[in-house]
Amino acid sequence: MNTVSVVDWTRRAAVGSLLGLIVLGLLWELWLAPLRPGGSWLVIKVLPLVWPLSGLLRNRMYTYRAVSLLVWLYFTEGVVRAASDPNRLSAALAGIEVLLCVVLFTACAVHVRWRLKHAPRVASTEPPAPAPATP
Repeated sequence: MNTVSVVDWTRRAAVGSLLGLIVLGLLWELWLAPLRPGGSWLVIKVLPLVWPLSGLLRNRMYTYRAVSLLVWLYFTEGVVRAASDPNRLSAALAGIEVLLCVVLFTACAVHVRWRLKHAPRVASTEPPAPAPATP
């Protein structure tokens, strides 16, 4: 695979899994299996997932790094709720959350590693910057 296709593939996987986590969180806490009937305030857990979306769409390296750390909070929540929630639907949704988190982390990690590995090649093809003039 060339660099462009790997970067594009990982960007699509990261954005898709992040959107999946956002939609899953909204559906889960508002309609499918909320903690309280009619929805719960736990839906605000989706808000931290919204801010990195524009950075992922713009291929910002720092956003991929930040998301690869942030996703572990949602992974932990999914594991805990999958193992302890008596509601089977909620436990199944937690399993889906864990799967989406693993996909998101993998996509971010591969994206960052691939771009860092191939950065010297890209930098070496650019013309050198002019030296600053000294008075």
